[in-house]
Amino acid sequence: MHDLVIRGGTVVDGTGTEPFVADVAIDGGTVSLVGTVAAQGREEIDATGKIVTPGFVDVHTHYDGQATWDDEMAPSSWHGITTVVMGNCGVGFAPARPDRHEWLINLMEGVEDIPGTALAEGMTWNWETFPEYLDELERMPRTVDVATHVPHGAVRAYVLGDREKPGAVPTEDEVEQMSKIVEDGLKAGALGFSTSRTILHRSIDGELVPGTTATKEELIGIGRAMGRVGYGVFEMASDLNKEWDEFGWMGDLSRETGMPVTFAALQSIAKDISLDEQIANMRAENDNGANIVAQIALRGNGIVMAWQGTVHPFIRHPSWVAIEELSWEEKYAKLKDPAFKAQLLSETSEPPEQVDMVPVFMVVTQGWPMQFEMDEDFNYEPQADESIASRAAAAGKSGAEYAYDLMMGDNGKGFIYLPLLNYMDGNLDFLEDLQQADDTVNSLSDGGAHCGTICDAASPTFMLEYWVKNRKRGTLKLEHAIKRQCLDTARLYGLNDRGVLKPGYLADVNVIDMDRIKLGKPWLAFDLPAGGKRLLQKADGYDYTIKSGQVTFEGGVVTDARPGGLIRGPQMVAMMEAAE
Repeated sequence: MHDLVIRGGTVVDGTGTEPFVADVAIDGGTVSLVGTVAAQGREEIDATGKIVTPGFVDVHTHYDGQATWDDEMAPSSWHGITTVVMGNCGVGFAPARPDRHEWLINLMEGVEDIPGTALAEGMTWNWETFPEYLDELERMPRTVDVATHVPHGAVRAYVLGDREKPGAVPTEDEVEQMSKIVEDGLKAGALGFSTSRTILHRSIDGELVPGTTATKEELIGIGRAMGRVGYGVFEMASDLNKEWDEFGWMGDLSRETGMPVTFAALQSIAKDISLDEQIANMRAENDNGANIVAQIALRGNGIVMAWQGTVHPFIRHPSWVAIEELSWEEKYAKLKDPAFKAQLLSETSEPPEQVDMVPVFMVVTQGWPMQFEMDEDFNYEPQADESIASRAAAAGKSGAEYAYDLMMGDNGKGFIYLPLLNYMDGNLDFLEDLQQADDTVNSLSDGGAHCGTICDAASPTFMLEYWVKNRKRGTLKLEHAIKRQCLDTARLYGLNDRGVLKPGYLADVNVIDMDRIKLGKPWLAFDLPAGGKRLLQKADGYDYTIKSGQVTFEGGVVTDARPGGLIRGPQMVAMMEAAE
């Protein structure tokens, strides 16, 4: 008798091969048989007419704080994700000297828009070193497995102390100290090292993050820790300024260590080179023996704007600034007042203090042709005639008034979508070839982060609903899409025990009704510690999510099972091929 048998489903096994009807038997947390299963299961699931896939592996999340207090790991766990890799973009909470806790919280809040009050209340700080942080993560069972990078910001602050400022250049000895911390972190179980080099990433005080001004000598010196240990991924977000020769040093580091380097590949107003140039430069280095991998998003990366969100077009209008400390009920009463509305619309926004943020500011406050109403059936690939500018003109209103009225909908809970990145062409056609490439991975969900501005943790659901089913401009084959979110992401980080439905692999499984798969409408919740806000988005169609052989979600509802834990280092598949 097997522990669990999933019967009669259409198996999409993660390898990219065509789907096939089969049973899946699970024993002891791993898959034991895929085919015709004669024996009964202590528990059985009828998957007739449904697809059966591996659990999804998300390699770009920011649950570094949340993972210390939350065992459900929403919203990622609501979307078929059974493994998350966090500690991306150089931000995290270890190593951490006791006098640096607030500094690290301010860094995370500024870069990733995670409420500082929630982090301050939710985390216990039962660690100082990075290995001690891993020990803390290991204490809590969860619905998903978690893995992490060693983050540059925390490492730099730990070594440089009060000298950690934008432009600070560490000594050779300090670079060696940082590299040793990363080496120890990798030996303790980290999967890599991360940094950030973009003006879009700043602390809550407006300062550039530590990695932004790091020299290539510092970055390569730290990255050599991966070569000494023999594994690890170097992850980076960067503006890719031409003068920094990012691809040159990434290539040098990868060739020297033999390890992969991965970066966020985006159409971005902050990046110095186009996306086509980014990919071409990457491939030139790879042709010369490097292993650089581009992380790509599945849709426009942007901002969801709302009165209660982190950002909206009127955020720096004097009348709004005057009421921003009021309760929501008091704000809403003001916003409904025609006199207040007229006054607000008559004003102009105060410019940001950072001059280099002006282009972003202009798009947020006046970019009506790039902003879209998030109605019930919003598809994330809106066309020009759906923009606020177009709809405002049709309604005989200014863009500002239309945006104001839009956000007042649903009792002041209306949303505006601003695809700030990855939408320069007004469509997603440019992603078609990139999703077929073997030097890119689907990524950049930022699960757990940007709590008041985005909810891209739902990316796997968007992939299934939109890219596989509904996209009129061209779709992906189901088997390819599943491979992209399972095998490809897992292999990048050496997680060779998951991402495939074959004997010996972890029994991380989704049973999905593709006829019902659909993203729900986002909403703002205030359920983080200290009442912190976050955008959440659920989905229909996930009949079961199974982690290590245990059902963690049934019909979209979380169960009591918490089989997930901490991943320490690369993983190998169990030797069970004979069972096939």
